[in-house]
Amino acid sequence: MEANRNFKDSVFTTLFNDPDILRELYCALEGITLPPDVPVSINTLENVLYLDFYNDISFEVDGKLIVLIEHQSTINPNMALRLLFYITRVLEKKIESRTLYSKKPVSIPYPEFFVLYNGKEPFPDSAVFKLSDLFINPKSIGLNEKSYPLLELEVKVLNINEGKNIEIVNRCKSLAEYSAFVAKIHALWKEFGSLEKGIKEAIKYCSKHGIMNRFLEIHGSEVLNMILEEWNTEDAIAFAREEGWEDGREYGQENEKHTIARKALAKGSTPEFIQEITGLDLETIRQLT
Repeated sequence: MEANRNFKDSVFTTLFNDPDILRELYCALEGITLPPDVPVSINTLENVLYLDFYNDISFEVDGKLIVLIEHQSTINPNMALRLLFYITRVLEKKIESRTLYSKKPVSIPYPEFFVLYNGKEPFPDSAVFKLSDLFINPKSIGLNEKSYPLLELEVKVLNINEGKNIEIVNRCKSLAEYSAFVAKIHALWKEFGSLEKGIKEAIKYCSKHGIMNRFLEIHGSEVLNMILEEWNTEDAIAFAREEGWEDGREYGQENEKHTIARKALAKGSTPEFIQEITGLDLETIRQLT
């Protein structure tokens, strides 16, 4: 499937952008087996979850609409709400608006949501985030509590770091190798004190030891830049959150913006991305280098 180059592909989406691999991954997540001829249809959707990166894959299989997200940084507690926006856009693209006014009910695939976490911070093997966890308490606004919410969305978060969810990871060769590849990057990054050096050495190691070797053979020249830009962006967002900028987008005092811009530049973030999170103009950002 040809990539939309208006957005930057991540290693995760490039690796799993294949119907056969997605079928295998879906079976691993669900603990089931599907025949190899069960079709998988990949949805293309302008990313709505993470700035200008593709870190999500939406696909249909076996009557279900699956949304997969790779997550490197601290798990966002608003993920269920973000996925509500996401699934709405997917369905808007799939269904013609005029059919909503027909006398026949519209049939839509059964949705399921997964976040695959492989960040550095400790996280349990699995967790479930619910949209209803974000609702205002009905009692606080004078309403009676109901036994169930009138609107709900659940997302299952799975830790795919090496040694976590072993049964799931071992059922999907591509997921196992990807998990090992990310773990090797983290280990070598720590050893050398340089993310770029860690990635380069991890690529060499994995190519030599048969880990994602075919993928790295095809995409090796792109992988370094993919990970550098994506992970540096994650770091910049995390730093912005630590400074009290919700999702890296709330505007603070001018000197705080300059501080964040300098640190983001030092981590290799692009002026365009820094403009996104600070609101500073590009000329000002370039003068900070």
